[in-house]
Amino acid sequence: MANRQVNPNRMELMRLKKQLVTARRGHKMLKDKRDELMRQFLEIVKANKALRTRMEMLLASANREMVMARAVIDPAILESALMSGRESLSLDIDTMNIMSVKVPVFSAGFEMSGLRETLPYGMASTGGELDQAVIALKQALPIMIELAESEKTAQLLADEIEKTRRRVNSLEYVMIPELQTAIRSITMKMDENERGNLTRLMKVKDMIVNQAIEKARARDAAASVPE
Repeated sequence: MANRQVNPNRMELMRLKKQLVTARRGHKMLKDKRDELMRQFLEIVKANKALRTRMEMLLASANREMVMARAVIDPAILESALMSGRESLSLDIDTMNIMSVKVPVFSAGFEMSGLRETLPYGMASTGGELDQAVIALKQALPIMIELAESEKTAQLLADEIEKTRRRVNSLEYVMIPELQTAIRSITMKMDENERGNLTRLMKVKDMIVNQAIEKARARDAAASVPE
C-alpha cells in the first residue's frame, strides 16, 4: 500500500477526517447493499431450482409422449398434425429496479386455459399420446420464459454483487487504512511540531529570564559601589 503524501497541517487533517467519515459511511451502505443483494440472489436461485425441476419434468413427459406418438401414429399424419394451426406468441419485455440493478421482466401473451379445446389438429387420426405431449409443451413454455427471466436476473445480481464486493474490499482494505495512516502521520507530526515549538518557547523564556536576572544583578552591583 503506497503511502499518501500529505501536508501536516490542521486543514489537511480536518479534510482527511471528513473523508474518513464519508468512507466509513459508504462502506457501511455498500455492505448493507451487498447483504441485501445476496439475500435476494439466494431467493432467486432457490426459485430457479424449482422452476428448472418443473420444466425438466414437463419436457421429459413431452418427450416420452412424443416417442409413444411416433410409435403409434403414421409419420405423415403426425407431421401434418404438428404443422397445422400454429399459434402466435407475444412477449413484452420490461425492466424492474432491484437495488439499483435493472432486471428484465417478461410478459408472455400465452393462454393456458382450455388446452384440450385449443389443440391445433383434429383428434380423429391422432392419439392421446400426441395430445399429452402438446399439452406438456404448452405448460412448459411459460415456465421456460419465467426461468429465462429469473436466470437473467440472477446473472445481473451476481455481477452487481461482485462489483459491490470489490468496492467494499477497496474501502475496507485500501482507502480507509490509508486515511487512518495519513491521519496518524499528520497527528504525530503536528504533536512533534508542537513539542518542538514548546521546547523553543521554554528556551526563549529561560533566556529572557536569565537576561533579566543578569540585568538585575548588574544594577544591584552598580548600586552597591561607593561613590
